[in-house]
Amino acid sequence: MQFIDIHTHTSSIQKDVFSIENKYPNSTDFSTPFSIGIHPWYISENTLQNDIKIIEEQLSSENCYALGECGLDRITDVDFSLQIKVFKQQIQLSEKYNKPLIIHCVRAFQEIIQLKKEMNPKQPWIVHGFNKNHQIALDLIQHQICISFGESLLKNERLQETFSKLPLDFLFLETDTSEEHIENIYNIASELRKTEKQNIINTVKQNFSRIFKR
Repeated sequence: MQFIDIHTHTSSIQKDVFSIENKYPNSTDFSTPFSIGIHPWYISENTLQNDIKIIEEQLSSENCYALGECGLDRITDVDFSLQIKVFKQQIQLSEKYNKPLIIHCVRAFQEIIQLKKEMNPKQPWIVHGFNKNHQIALDLIQHQICISFGESLLKNERLQETFSKLPLDFLFLETDTSEEHIENIYNIASELRKTEKQNIINTVKQNFSRIFKR
């Protein structure tokens, strides 16, 4: 294992890459490392009870590394109060099964932080696909929430500046839905931190071991 891709929607197995593939309740193949959750875009009250049941069944799998992605999104049509209700249910499952939480967040970072304080979870939280400003990143880290960076790190100069200043022990890297190879994201990460790529590789591995206890 050379590179860790903390969150991907790609099922292909790549040499020297350990990937956690995002799965949904209607997924069928759980033969490789995965996370599973109800994305806020796809919440349906008609299927919610069954979706929760499926997630709970899969959380016991050896291949299940995390619950998610789940979270809050203010630009989707799904009722926000329903999103909060379903997110809380998944936080509770994360705690019950001792699985880290991979979070999708759009324009709801203060709500995520408030829920973290309110529910006081023991399991780690990771906001994936982070592309916001330095202050939001610091707010998340201050509340012990990890941050994962993806393809945006290759081209967003403001995000690059943010990444260059953050404590490394709260950071992960990912490809999400991008076709970009994870190594390219490690390359830019090492450039931004002015360090050898192997140092980034080692740091992410250490973070992974600490957060996932594997």
